[in-house]
Amino acid sequence: QVQLVESGGGLVQPGGSLRLSCQASGIVFRLYTMGWYRQAPGKQRELVASISIGGNTDVAGALKGRFTISRDDAKNMAYLQMNSLKPEDSAVYYCNARPYSSGREYWGQGTQVTASS
Repeated sequence: QVQLVESGGGLVQPGGSLRLSCQASGIVFRLYTMGWYRQAPGKQRELVASISIGGNTDVAGALKGRFTISRDDAKNMAYLQMNSLKPEDSAVYYCNARPYSSGREYWGQGTQVTASS
C-alpha cells in the first residue's frame, strides 16, 4: 500500500518559516520525482516545486528565493522549506510522487499552511 504522509503545516505569522515533510512508503522512492503542490480555496491546484531522481530542483518562478525543495532517499523523505511566508501562500499543500518511467502517480492527503497575523 502506497502512502504519502505530509506533516509540518500550521499557522505562522507573515514573514515566518515552515518546513513541510513528506514521508513515503510502498514505493521505490529513489525512482520517483517528488513534488509539492498547493491549492487555495477557489483556486486550481498549482505546482510549487519538484525534485528529480537525480536531485535537480525546479521551483515556481514567483517562489524562487523563498521556497526550497529537497529529498533524502535513505529516509524516503521529501521536504519543502518555506521562508518569508506571505498571506497569499496560505493553502493546502500536497506531496506528489511521479514515477520516472511509466506508472501511476500518488498524492498525499495534504497539510494546511496559513500565514496570518
